[in-house]
Amino acid sequence: MTIDFHDASNRHTYATREASDSWSVAMTALLDPMGMHVVDIGCGGGIYSTAWKKLGAAQVTGVDFSQQMLECARERTSHISGLTFKQGEASSTGLPAGAFDLVFERALIHHLDDYAGCFAEARRLMRDDGILLVQDRTAEDVAQPASAEHLRGYFFEKFPHLRALEAQRRPDPNTVACALRNAGLRLERVQSLWETRRRYDAFDAYAQELAARTGRSILHALSDDQLQELITYIRARVPAGALVERDRWTLWLARRA
Repeated sequence: MTIDFHDASNRHTYATREASDSWSVAMTALLDPMGMHVVDIGCGGGIYSTAWKKLGAAQVTGVDFSQQMLECARERTSHISGLTFKQGEASSTGLPAGAFDLVFERALIHHLDDYAGCFAEARRLMRDDGILLVQDRTAEDVAQPASAEHLRGYFFEKFPHLRALEAQRRPDPNTVACALRNAGLRLERVQSLWETRRRYDAFDAYAQELAARTGRSILHALSDDQLQELITYIRARVPAGALVERDRWTLWLARRA
């Protein structure tokens, strides 16, 4: 079983939180978004499209192939000016060439069979001095040990077969670098980021998200019974009280060659 991004029941799965300060600090350390025209490809419910606007971008365009998620994004951001959403594919957005200072792709490339079309489209959209910023998890990122902060690690500790599924779909850094180069892009920087995903007042709030598989597509590989087993397993291993969930990511920053 995998997530169906076009199913109305999943339309809110990537729209129920805000980008954390840890992410904002990392982004502004890499670049100055003030006044930029940004395209957020694979925007889902618009969490990071909204975040770029808050960081000072002049205009943000979110692109996703799921009409359901775009409708959710529009609903939750209707009060924000300079933020629009468009249905399109990562390799064919339908947006004008050379129109963007920043092309942002978070949690996108691990859903793609290859990166050639995606990165070629990113280059087409970029201005001459534009930036492509890719954020995704590698196999090494997801293999970090489980802890009270790296809660996702318990998924693979409890169900080792999920680790194999993750390894199959996670981007290899060398493959990403090669695909960028073949698309006419110059890789300038690669770095890790520990991003705070969310803070929870108590375990039950976290458990409710897991039970709904909110924002965690790998959980669609578990049955409902297995999911409940996972929740029980994690509950027994984390301290009572508030939780801070963090995940490790890899960032690739590239420009036109």
